[in-house]
Amino acid sequence: MEIPRIMLAAGSSGSGKTTITCGLLQAFKNRGLKAVSFKCGPDYIDPLFHKTVLGIPSKNLDTFFAPPGIVQELMAETAAYADIAVTEGVMGYYDGAGIKTHMASSYELAKVTDTPVILIVNARGMGISVIPYIKGFLEYKACSGIKAVILNQASRAVYSGLKPLIEKELGITVAGYLPVMQECHLESRHLGLVMPEEAAGIKEIINGLAVKMEECIDIDKIISIAESAPCINVNPVEIVPVCSYGKVRIGIAMDEAFCFYYEDNLRLLEKLGAELVYFSPLHEKKLPGNIDGCIFGGGYPELYLKGLSSNTSMLKSVKQALSARQMPYIAECGGFLYLHENMEDTCHNNYRLAGVIHADAIYKGKLQRFGYITLSPAVRANDKNKEIKAHEFHYYDSTDNGKSYIATKPFRNIQWECIHESGQGFAGFPHLYFYSCPGFARKFVEKCLHYSLLRNDS
Repeated sequence: MEIPRIMLAAGSSGSGKTTITCGLLQAFKNRGLKAVSFKCGPDYIDPLFHKTVLGIPSKNLDTFFAPPGIVQELMAETAAYADIAVTEGVMGYYDGAGIKTHMASSYELAKVTDTPVILIVNARGMGISVIPYIKGFLEYKACSGIKAVILNQASRAVYSGLKPLIEKELGITVAGYLPVMQECHLESRHLGLVMPEEAAGIKEIINGLAVKMEECIDIDKIISIAESAPCINVNPVEIVPVCSYGKVRIGIAMDEAFCFYYEDNLRLLEKLGAELVYFSPLHEKKLPGNIDGCIFGGGYPELYLKGLSSNTSMLKSVKQALSARQMPYIAECGGFLYLHENMEDTCHNNYRLAGVIHADAIYKGKLQRFGYITLSPAVRANDKNKEIKAHEFHYYDSTDNGKSYIATKPFRNIQWECIHESGQGFAGFPHLYFYSCPGFARKFVEKCLHYSLLRNDS
């Protein structure tokens, strides 16, 4: 399959990947190109910024979560009818899931998908020293995949002097620069960038970036690099539906407090035959009618505790459905916290919540767990077919994290117990990636179908 594509990578976090990615996406859109976007790694917030630009969901591609064939198929499926696909890298270009591995790095994803890379170099405060900096990235691996560089936070004068030197000494295309633009800075928070709706005038900011990039960046050259990408060999993954579409209705919590979902997780549920019904635990009074299961994703419930706790009719509806009626559910991180009896805010004020999980959620003030994990059922710890991969990032802890699964960190001999798994429920801090174990998603839809049949017979 022919897919014009590029990856925007950098030497480290904070180099301007998201800013330049969003600006380029807007520039492509302004030119009438149909663009799609991806984020390397388990990030939720950067794809939401991409969505703000494109008006369509961005997806995650991750070589820890899924084998090469699945990654290639997911890229091809999304980009099949696009004019150009843009992938935003993660951390530093060669940084992976562990300190001594390239697994799950931008570099590995670029290799797996055969995607040309444009290296964003934060040149602020640098002159000719930028040349050995770039040279290191080009030569660290024999086939780095880097086809061009963009100098970020560089003045026109510095760029004009550096561009011919870099191209002469390193033989690499310098595709442009972006000056310091304080008015276009995207703020950060402990989980990454702020949510798009929180950034004042975000669309105006991104449009401003796109206009500036037309002045300072050779967008025609970037498109040419994207069009030089070789064809991807794709072997489609066959997903056999559990039921006909719409026979199973699954409620998806989606609002300001709950918005962290892998787009491909949701699409896989639809491929399995589920109809997704979105609802707001914050604003609506009860769960949607005639649903057969629920998923409470992650997000920022700690910022909306007053509203979540005061919405007693929704809390009652959730507890009745999940505890009394035994509706199947999945709850991840923020969704897991929402199901607790009590939850602290960041000032340690306590709020009553759903009470499905008989425990308290406690704010710890510092990062508790961070990074990739593999989850194995505690009773079948050696059954590879039951493993599912996930990611954790949270500042909260629970007085009862569950003991149904064993979490194992890759490349490190560290394990711990987690997850509440009952006959119908699965709840814990990990954010799951369904394509790492499609059987997990299938089993959940099957539970929802069984619940639907019982509900309709009663």
